[in-house]
Amino acid sequence: MHLTKLSQFLIIGSLSFITLAVHAQSAGTVARVNGVAIPQSRLDFMVKASAMQGQEDGPELRKALRENLITEEILAQEAVKKGLDRNPDVIAQIEIAKQAALIRAFQADYIENNKVSDDTLRREYDMLKIQMGDREYKARHILVERESEARDIIANLRRGGDFARIAAEKSFDEGSKANGGELNWSPPAAYVRPFAEALTKLQKGQLSDEPVQTNFGWHVIELLDTRTMDVPAFDEVKENMRQRVLQREFAAFVQDLRAKAKVE
Repeated sequence: MHLTKLSQFLIIGSLSFITLAVHAQSAGTVARVNGVAIPQSRLDFMVKASAMQGQEDGPELRKALRENLITEEILAQEAVKKGLDRNPDVIAQIEIAKQAALIRAFQADYIENNKVSDDTLRREYDMLKIQMGDREYKARHILVERESEARDIIANLRRGGDFARIAAEKSFDEGSKANGGELNWSPPAAYVRPFAEALTKLQKGQLSDEPVQTNFGWHVIELLDTRTMDVPAFDEVKENMRQRVLQREFAAFVQDLRAKAKVE
């Protein structure tokens, strides 16, 4: 529901950009298995994939990958002998794998040919700083399903009820109820708008007079404290922001392709 810092605000979740693409095949053969050649290009690709996982290229890695490719070729040949290549589920899996590889290559090509300038990133950074503000808020809340229940909780708290105990018993925010309803230090922009607007109107130690409705349910909010937010420098978040901008632009590009596509 919320994030704590600008750098966390920039963390990407929905689309994962994979920059590994299939380039021109290298000439040569790694091995022949029952007369079937395993091309050098396949080994080269596996080496690239391993390098992206942090493994260092070298004779030992190449030897291990070559052995894996030989074993896989043997197993694939046996699968063909049994006619499994004609199994509808296997055919579907092969088509899905082919499509996934093409999509990854397309994403990599998009990244390669759509650079984001530092000026664009600076504007994005400045805009986010304005959105995030310069203060963080420490709050706790109790989230319930019905407005009437939230009003009863507010009345109970006005009579001296224990906020933490009520949160543990009644809140269905699993991320905070065990903590007495406490949320992490966060800027208002990290919350959904109705929650953020209600939070910024409270004084330190103040409880919300009315329940606050969001798409999560009904909230009873108490502001515990505020502080000046330490905003990361532009250079610290620049690369994360580059991914953020590329993600947004690619999503818009995909939506444009969908709008133009003839789907029946």
